[in-house]
Amino acid sequence: MNDNKIYDTLIIGGGPAGLTASIYTSRAMLSTLVIAGQPSGGQLTLTSEVENYPGFPRGIIGPELISNFKDQAQRFGAVMVEENAVEISGSYDECFTVKTDAGNIYTGRTVILAMGASAKWLGLESEQRLRGKGVSACATCDAFFFKDKVVAIVGGGDAAMEEATYLTKFAGKVYVLVRGSQQEMKASKFMQNKAQNEPKIEFMFNTEVTEVLGQDKVQGLKVKNNLTGEEKTLNDVEGLFIAIGHKPNTDFLEGFVELGKFGYIHVMENTRTSKEGVFVAGDVSDFKYRQAVTAAGLGCMAAIDVEKFLTKKE
Repeated sequence: MNDNKIYDTLIIGGGPAGLTASIYTSRAMLSTLVIAGQPSGGQLTLTSEVENYPGFPRGIIGPELISNFKDQAQRFGAVMVEENAVEISGSYDECFTVKTDAGNIYTGRTVILAMGASAKWLGLESEQRLRGKGVSACATCDAFFFKDKVVAIVGGGDAAMEEATYLTKFAGKVYVLVRGSQQEMKASKFMQNKAQNEPKIEFMFNTEVTEVLGQDKVQGLKVKNNLTGEEKTLNDVEGLFIAIGHKPNTDFLEGFVELGKFGYIHVMENTRTSKEGVFVAGDVSDFKYRQAVTAAGLGCMAAIDVEKFLTKKE
């Protein structure tokens, strides 16, 4: 099935960047289609309580914030489809076409790339075998299943600290396994202190997971100290959460726009990419900040750049 309409802009991605962009473009009277992904919503849908997004002094649940974004965009006429973009081609002169995993093809005069990034895994056979059986990359999705149990989380960034703290609402104990030293942690001091002051959390530094034990469910972890080589087994662990970073969702863009560091989209100027008429916003180009508020800000910038671009072309 093909949508024969030519939109002023196609926005690929349904997280804070893409949805903010859609609010601005649709409010500017540009016909806007958001190819939001399946599931849509980006990383905020995996976040329980968002306490640092401006305007919500008591915090807000991630999925609720995304729902608010959607309602606001649709109020101004943005159209949304929960499909994943799998192929993109074309140019401003000939229009851009985006094919989705649903077999649909959409056409637009401009494109805003806002696909975000996906969680990375450790790469262990046992980890992949036990995904969904005690191994997860989303504490807010699965913490409920580990009430009063012992769990471990791998990572040393803000996301790992946030998820470790969240896990304490359910689990009886949380190991935080950090590959480097405490001084090498990427987490902000605020988030480190918050996690370290939680009595249910125990940090293990210079520690790597070598194997996830169990056949049908997690029944322990084998870990190694990467300084001393000492190995030990954490027999009490029944759940493992991975929070070691993200990979930009740019595989389908190879050859379409220039990609930079670690596969993130290379930004030429402001939000402009290497291809005329194609703009970028959010974590798909931002490997440094990766915050909902910065993604939303970049979405705003991309939308304004699209509006100015089309005005100059008319």
